[in-house]
Amino acid sequence: MSRFTSRPRQQPAAPRITAASPCPCGLPATYGQCCGRFHSGSAAAPTCEALMRSRYAAFVVQDAPYLLRTWHPETRPPGVDFDPAMRWTGLEILGTTEGSAFHTTGTVTFRAHYTDDGRPDSLHEQSRFVRHEGAWVYASAVFVD
Repeated sequence: MSRFTSRPRQQPAAPRITAASPCPCGLPATYGQCCGRFHSGSAAAPTCEALMRSRYAAFVVQDAPYLLRTWHPETRPPGVDFDPAMRWTGLEILGTTEGSAFHTTGTVTFRAHYTDDGRPDSLHEQSRFVRHEGAWVYASAVFVD
């Protein structure tokens, strides 16, 4: 028997984010005061931008239940798979249309930065949000670039 064995490569776990950690969405607040309260269900995102930021943070902390809960039922996938080689590293909000407490639809254009197996890249997207049963949900997206 060889001393070299073929083992499945261990994938790093999601980054450890606590309530006192800086929020991954980029706003100057702790995770607990910012997106963490949306993830826990103690508050609902009041605007499309807040929902977009909280969904980005949910990808960072790998909170699949939150992502599915905030996805419109007509476009929601059966599950969310996280790529273990991908790490989200930053979010830029580039623009918004509508999406306030007074609207029923809205869009958020953003650039989400990540590394894939250590290689930096970004996702440029315009996401569309709608109100469903009184709450903002992600409906669809158009990739930009």
